[in-house]
Amino acid sequence: MELSLLLQYLVIALAALVSAWVVLKKQFPGAARRLRGGLALWLLKPQRGARLQALGRKIAPPANVGGGACGGCDSCGPSTPKQH
Repeated sequence: MELSLLLQYLVIALAALVSAWVVLKKQFPGAARRLRGGLALWLLKPQRGARLQALGRKIAPPANVGGGACGGCDSCGPSTPKQH
């Protein structure tokens, strides 16, 4: 296989993975958070190398501060009425 064809396949695969991740984050935010958390915990194990642990800290989801009623998108609270 030619190098250019292999590079083309790699770029297309990367674009498909990024697209799938964006859809996952938009449509299923809870599942994306659990996936990031699980992967981060796996990378943060003591027997992992320092670089993998640093990557785990970087991809870990942010902590919920205050947290909503369901721990989701925090859009279930009262909203301000639109001004016309």
